[in-house]
Amino acid sequence: MKFTAQEEYGLRCLLQIGRQGMGGSLTIPEVASAEGISIPYVAKLVRILRQGGFLRSTRGQSGGYTLARLPEQIVVGEVLAALGGRLFESEYCEQYPGSLASCTHTVDCSIRSLWQAVQTGVDKVLSRTTLRDLIGSEEETSVSVRELVRIGDSRSQPAVSRLSASAGEVS
Repeated sequence: MKFTAQEEYGLRCLLQIGRQGMGGSLTIPEVASAEGISIPYVAKLVRILRQGGFLRSTRGQSGGYTLARLPEQIVVGEVLAALGGRLFESEYCEQYPGSLASCTHTVDCSIRSLWQAVQTGVDKVLSRTTLRDLIGSEEETSVSVRELVRIGDSRSQPAVSRLSASAGEVS
């Protein structure tokens, strides 16, 4: 269980653009240069982020990519879901990679409950963390995220749960 490069770099690209403020924009080559990744890869990532409603593009000489919403309205859990998904999906067990036709633990699996608990914890943090929380320095971000976890921020229903519910999952 780990985040994919697409999720990591997609979030980094969004942060680069977010650091420009609501009026600022960056081009794909500028983001690629700032992150040290290829222009085609950044183009792919910003396309996903634009389709997810996180970025807006402007054509022309002064064009580029800007945030489509305020940083405090962009939930990290939603961004990661758009870029690739969750660490553990209940469908994982249906895609059993073993040599038998199905997993021998389909009915009673204590490991599945562990992964579900880990996913629930991750969802709680990601659904409470916004782009605004990540825009500062590493020290500021660390304090901000630790505070969200510590106090159990009572924002509205977690975004990841809303996404799961809209996808027909029970969270």
